[in-house]
Formats: sequence, C-alpha cells, structure tokens
Amino acid sequence: MIQWTKQLNAAFGASFLWLICMIYFTQGFRSFVWTSISYQLKDNLKLSPSASQFVFSVAFFPWSIKPLYGILSDCIPIKGRKRIPYLVIATVLSLVPWFILGLSSTLRDSTWHLMVLLTAQNLGSAMADVVVDAMIAEAVRYERASFAGDLQSISWSSMALGGICGSLLGGYALSNLQIDTIFLLFCVLPCIQLLSCCFVEENSENSKAEPEDSIVRDSHMNGSTLDEDSPLTKKSHSSTRRRKKGKKNAKGRAVNSSKSKIYKKGDSLALKWFHSLKEAIYDLCRAFRQPMIWRPMSWFFLAHVTIPNLSTVIFYYETEVLKLEASFLGTSRVVGWLGLMLGTFIYNRHLKYMTLRKILMCAHIGLAFLNLLQIAVVSRKNIAFGISDKIMVLFGSALADGINQFKFMPFLILSGQLCPPGIEGTLFALFMSINNLGSTVGSFVGAGLASILNIDSGSFDNLLLGIIVHALCNFIPIAFLFLIPKEATGSST
Repeated sequence: MIQWTKQLNAAFGASFLWLICMIYFTQGFRSFVWTSISYQLKDNLKLSPSASQFVFSVAFFPWSIKPLYGILSDCIPIKGRKRIPYLVIATVLSLVPWFILGLSSTLRDSTWHLMVLLTAQNLGSAMADVVVDAMIAEAVRYERASFAGDLQSISWSSMALGGICGSLLGGYALSNLQIDTIFLLFCVLPCIQLLSCCFVEENSENSKAEPEDSIVRDSHMNGSTLDEDSPLTKKSHSSTRRRKKGKKNAKGRAVNSSKSKIYKKGDSLALKWFHSLKEAIYDLCRAFRQPMIWRPMSWFFLAHVTIPNLSTVIFYYETEVLKLEASFLGTSRVVGWLGLMLGTFIYNRHLKYMTLRKILMCAHIGLAFLNLLQIAVVSRKNIAFGISDKIMVLFGSALADGINQFKFMPFLILSGQLCPPGIEGTLFALFMSINNLGSTVGSFVGAGLASILNIDSGSFDNLLLGIIVHALCNFIPIAFLFLIPKEATGSST
C-alpha cells in the first residue's frame, strides 16, 4: 500500500499541481480577452448596450448547466478514464474559438457567428472548471498527492493572480495591439493547458468499476462562478452532523448498489451508462424536491432575476461619456479583485457568526445605497464637489465587489450545508448553476430595461432612471428572506 501511494504521489505530483495552477490561472486571465470582446461589440459591430448584453447573456449560458458536464464525466468514461479525456475536450473547445476569431475577420465581424463561437468557448471553460474540481476532490479524498491539503488555496491564488494579470494586461493590450492579435495571444494559455494534460496520468482502474459507483465516489464537482467565484467553493463542505447522518444510511445505499449491479450485470455498456445517468438525475431531482433545499435556492435565484443587470450599459457610458481609457478600466477591475479579497476577509473575521438573513439583508441594502455613487456620476454631482470620475469608478468597483462577496459567501456556506451525503458534489454544481442561471436571466432583464428606456449608444438620457430602478429592485429580495432558514448562520461549522 505504501509503495502504491508513493507511485500515485509521483504521478500526480508536479505535473498535476502545474495543471491545476494552469487551469485556474487561465480562468482568471480570461478578463484579458473578454475586455476586447466588449470593445468589439461596441466599436466594431456598433451594437446597442441592450444588444451587447444579450450577446453576453447567451454566450455565458453554458455556465448554467454545469451539473451536466459532471454527470457525463462521472457516468461515461472515455477509454476507461473519466477526467483527462473530458479535460482535453474542454480545452480544445476553449481554444479553437479564439483561434478562429483571431484568424477570420469575417466571423469576428458577424454578431451571430461571434455569439456562437463565444458560447462554444464558454462551454469548454465551464466543462474544464467542473472536471478540474472533480480531480481536486479525488486527490484530496484519496490522498493521491502530498500537497492535497493545499490544493484549495492554490486554486484560489492561481485564479486571483490570473484575474489581476488579465485585467492589467487586457487594457494595455487594447491600447497597443489589434484585436485579432489579442485573440491569438490568448490562445497560448489553452495550448499550454492542452500540452499539460499529456503529462498527467489518470489511473484507469478507478473507472473499471460499475459506472453508477463513480457517482458516489467522485461526486465532488464544485462549480465556479463567472468568473471569479469558483475557487471559493472549496471552502464550503458538509458539516460533521451531516456526515454522521450519511454513515447512518450507508448500509442501505450499499445494498441498493449491490442490487443494481446484479440487475445490470448482463447489460451492454451503453445500457449501463444509460442507467447510471438516469440514477444520477433521479438522485438530484429527489434531493432538490426537499423544501429545505429548494426554498433557499429559490431565494438566491430570485435575488438575481429581480435585479436588472446594467453592467454593459454602464460600460458604454464610461467609455463614451466619461471617456475612460481601456487601461484604466482594466485597473478598476484589479481594484475590484482587491475589494473581493477584502470582502472575504471581513466576512470571515466579523460576519460569519451572524444569521444569514441579517447578512443578506445588509448586503442588499448596501448594494442599493451603492447606486448613489453611480447616480452622482451620471448626474455629474461628483464634479460639483471636485471628485473626479476615475476616483468614483475605482471606489465604486471596490465597494461593489466587496459587498457582493457578503452575499456570495452565505450562498457557498449554505449550499455546502444543504447538500445531502452521496451526491454533494453534483448537487453543489447544480446550486452553482442555479446561481449562474439567475445571473444570466438578470442580464436579459437588464437588456430589456435598457431597451424599454431607450438607452442606447450616444443616448443616455434615461440612464439615471435605469439606475434608480436598479437601486429600488435591490429591496425586492429582502421581502423573500423568509425562504432562508431562520437559524442558519454564515459559519460552515
């Protein structure tokens, strides 16, 4: 056993660690190229703010179906392996669209072709995020790597570093390089990621068991956020009480699993995969029907849907009216990353023992009053007080990301507490997808609001009204806080 463990540690050592760091750094560094997409839609394609936001909403939809990727990789091994083949497919999907956009000006200048390619790219990125989370879970669970205990902090640090570097270099690249060059430069990271997959060996022995067993063994596929939330999900695990409850039902699950194996022993491989997929989906549906699960998840979904996302409209206003350069907007995103880190620190230090209802209520009140900064900028009141637009944008970016973290951390903690044993990883991915889907719908609502108010490029007369509506909508989720468990706190223990 000792020799077997040493062999696994060697196989999953430096190459595995490098792959993890590379994937999460690339996820964070995506801001480098997505900044260019914003300018491509605005300056080259001449899309309105609502049309641009529609394109972004469709393109990011693959992040809303993350459990599907996890279930597929768990239930349907490719040549006896469940992770590396899917990671290769995901990396190719995230690489090819940027390569095509960098070489073909015709596709780059077509709204529909661009939207399809961006959707395919996000499909690859979301799939890679799910698969690498499952690989980390396996390494931690089976102690295949001596650094398993540090993987969570490594993944978060890599993504944060990638986000900061991508934001800084993205603005600089837009000021000095052609957009096709930016797309091709970004292809370097997925290429390195694809090459790294060749050096990580996956033990196929774990895939030789019945496919349905893999759902239980490897069901820790935590989701990410757009973006910047994925690494934090590693901090939300089941409580000791829930684990004891899982042990209590372990015998029953083992008996059912044995019966399932006997029943399917003579089945074809395709039929076994079908049964495995069916059971995984059934387990998810059965768990989600419980009021203690669907009620709080409904609140987090409503908290996104009821608040129109006007970020694209604000971007148009900042570039066209305030005349803010791309390099400065990249700097503001770096400040946003720092605000996110500060928000996480404040939450863990001072807020985690408060009830979730109180934390979420304060977060939404804070987000509503934060709109006063945008109202001051749009109405030009800040100039009257001698405060520059850049200071207002930087300060607002840091505060917005910090306060949003007060809202996102309870989601992570509560999700970890609600997941029943046996399918916690897949259900957690479902929770993240619900959160992402809410954000996507909120973007559609924001695009609709901008269209109704006739907010367009060069026409921002009603933007002030739109921001006021956005501020008032922040109070709507407070009315539904009864869906959140009354005694739940922000602590994972």
